Amino acid sequence: MSNSTVAPTKHYPPVSDDILYDNGALDPIHPEIYPRLTEFRLGSTNSWTQGHPYDFYKRMREEAPVMWSPGLNKTSGFWSVSRYDDVKYVEQNPQIFSSQRGSMNMAVMPNRGKAERLMNAAFNSLINLDGDVHRELRAQQMPFFLPQYVEQLKERVGQKIDQLLDDIEKKGPVVDFAKMFSTQLPLFTLCEMLGVDEEDRPQIAKWMHYLELAPQFLTHPFRMFLAEPMFVFRFEKMLADMFDYGERVMADRIANPRQDLLTTIANASLDGKSMSQSYLDGSWLLIIFAGNDTTRNSLSGTIRLLTQFEDQRQLVLSDRSLIDRMSNESLRMTSPVMHMRRTAIEDTEIAGQRIAKDEKVIMWYGSANRDPSVFPNPDTFDLSRDNVEKHMAFGLGVHRCLGNRIAHMQLSMAYERILDRFPNIVWTGKQKIEPIILVHAISSLTANLYGHGGKRPTKVAMS
Repeated sequence: MSNSTVAPTKHYPPVSDDILYDNGALDPIHPEIYPRLTEFRLGSTNSWTQGHPYDFYKRMREEAPVMWSPGLNKTSGFWSVSRYDDVKYVEQNPQIFSSQRGSMNMAVMPNRGKAERLMNAAFNSLINLDGDVHRELRAQQMPFFLPQYVEQLKERVGQKIDQLLDDIEKKGPVVDFAKMFSTQLPLFTLCEMLGVDEEDRPQIAKWMHYLELAPQFLTHPFRMFLAEPMFVFRFEKMLADMFDYGERVMADRIANPRQDLLTTIANASLDGKSMSQSYLDGSWLLIIFAGNDTTRNSLSGTIRLLTQFEDQRQLVLSDRSLIDRMSNESLRMTSPVMHMRRTAIEDTEIAGQRIAKDEKVIMWYGSANRDPSVFPNPDTFDLSRDNVEKHMAFGLGVHRCLGNRIAHMQLSMAYERILDRFPNIVWTGKQKIEPIILVHAISSLTANLYGHGGKRPTKVAMS
């Protein structure tokens, strides 16, 4: 028997070990120059069951563009930035406003208990990294988001769209569009990119549902118990199963590499060292979670908009070249990602308001996307805008969403094929929006495929 031993693999240390925890600060360090508007509690999940508070955003832009909100339940207060140009300033100055120091989470509390691994995974994902570390790891994943790769995906995505439309036509005329289409398409696309085996995908879908509800569980466990009694008992096992799966898949991709994104993540490295398990956990979860939300909620939101702005529907039906413009305008109007956080790493100033080092800055994309100084008549769905692509649905700067080309490809193909088959599709007025601060989470949206009071045509292919 040989006495030699295999040298242990050297791992790059977890990249967010310097995470800033909330200290419960109720007031900012420097004097406030704008009033605190209190009609809407931005930091409470209870407030977010009706989607974006557009009227409140308007007041913020006009009266308190850099506004302090005190924390809740021992969390620290935060600054809210609501004007387009101010959000753009924060996004484009990462040397002042860190993604890593405080993570993207509005609140970060110590002693996380059973959810500690989940939080560590979030801290070590691309969206929460700064500087050279972020740039290098992002570059390693970039080949899966370039136009050449997007083009390779199109045929498979198109086939999935057709299959989903076949399914909803069989169930129609009244269907839950969010559950039967909007939720299904982006998850399929992301699983294709990652290389998730077909038999594992239903489990992935279940985990994503639980992760979306996790913030509510962590902040309001009793309310979650009342809403979904079994969630509390299943959450711990769900986390264990999800991370066990991730470990198995990553180990397999190291031993048996494939031409997929999971292989790239599993074999990522910095300075010649492999990445920590926290980074591996965070990376594959971020791809699914972030990529899912933007596309899913924009698809459902667009059905609402086509119902509310019939004139714009008719424009698209008359001229399909407008679909790309519709996709961008819908992203602006819907703003699926409602906010992101940055943390000041030095004393600074926004719109005359002094911000202290380590204070949180929350960028409200839904407000920026309806800033009339950039988008005249911002509450109108208008395909004739000459700046439709200037929306912030994907963020700006170094952290602009890596998957924006993937999202646009899915949205454009979906809209074209939906309008081909169901030109009169309408929202019935029924929807459910989950109380989640981070994303405009449309979990249910009822649509009639054939228009108001529409019935199934006598001749419908049911094969």
